[in-house]
Amino acid sequence: MSKIGPVMLGLSLAFAGSAMAAAQDAASSTAPVVLQITREFTKPYKGGAAHDKTESAFIAAETKAKFPVHYVAMNSMTGKSRALYMTRYSSFAEWEKDNKIVDNSPTLGAELERAGIADGELLDSVDSEVFTLDRDLSYHSHNDLAHHHFYQISVFHVKPGHHKEWVEVVNMVKAAHDKMGDSAHWGMYEVAFGTEDGTYLAITGDPTMAVIDQAFADNDKFVEAAGGKEGMSKLDALFGEAVDSSHTELFAVNPKQSYVGEDWVKEDSDFWKPKAPMAAAKPAADEKKSK
Repeated sequence: MSKIGPVMLGLSLAFAGSAMAAAQDAASSTAPVVLQITREFTKPYKGGAAHDKTESAFIAAETKAKFPVHYVAMNSMTGKSRALYMTRYSSFAEWEKDNKIVDNSPTLGAELERAGIADGELLDSVDSEVFTLDRDLSYHSHNDLAHHHFYQISVFHVKPGHHKEWVEVVNMVKAAHDKMGDSAHWGMYEVAFGTEDGTYLAITGDPTMAVIDQAFADNDKFVEAAGGKEGMSKLDALFGEAVDSSHTELFAVNPKQSYVGEDWVKEDSDFWKPKAPMAAAKPAADEKKSK
C-alpha cells in the first residue's frame, strides 16, 4: 500500500491565562469525508536528506504507475521527530477502491514493498489513524490547500459523556471569531479508527508562519470578543469540563516527500517542483586557461 494520508483543516482557540491557540485549516465545500494519516517516527538524525531519498522511491513508483491517489508529507518542527503522510478520500468505499489498484498491480506492489523495506531502515515505528470530517464543528473552510506550506495540528481528547460541552466550547470560539471578523478558518476531524474514541483533530494550514504571529497578536481581541475576563472564565471552565488532554504541534510541508497532482504543481510550482539552480558561470580567466 502506498503512502496515504490527507490534507486537513484546523481550529483556532485562544484562551487567556492558560492560553492555548489551536488550529485552522482548509477544505472546499465538498471536502473529503475521510482523512487517513500515516505517521513515520524516524530514528535520531535519520530524517532530512536520507529520508527524502527513501521516500522518493515511493513517489517514483507511483508516478510511473500513474497512481491516482495523492498525499501530502509533513515533517515535525516540534515534538518527536516524525513525518506525516495525509490522504483525502470522499468515502471509505473510495479508499477500498484505491487499495485494490495496488492489490491488482503486482509491479507497483513489488516496487512499493522494496521502497518500504529501504525506508524501514530509517524508522523507529509506523502507525496509521483515520478520521472523519465533522462539518458542524468546522469554520470558514478554504480550498487553497496547494498553497499550504505549514500546518498546526491540535489534538483534543473529549471526556466520555461530555460531547455536549465540547460542542458548546467550539461554538463559543466560533462566535468570538464571528464577532472579531478575523481570518480564522478550520476543519475538525473525529477519530474513526486507530486511537482513543473521543479524539479530535483541528488542523491549520497556511502559506507562511507569519499567520502564527498574527494569531498571537490578536489574542486580546479574541478575549474581548469572547466577553472579556468573565467570558474567558466561562470558556476556560467549560473547556476543562469537556477535555481531559490537548496539545498542538507544528509541521512543515515537505514537497520532496509529497505525491501531489499536476493541478497543485501548476498552482505553486516554485514550491512543489522548484527549478534546479543553474551552475555558476566560470570566470573568464579559467576559460583562457582551458583554451
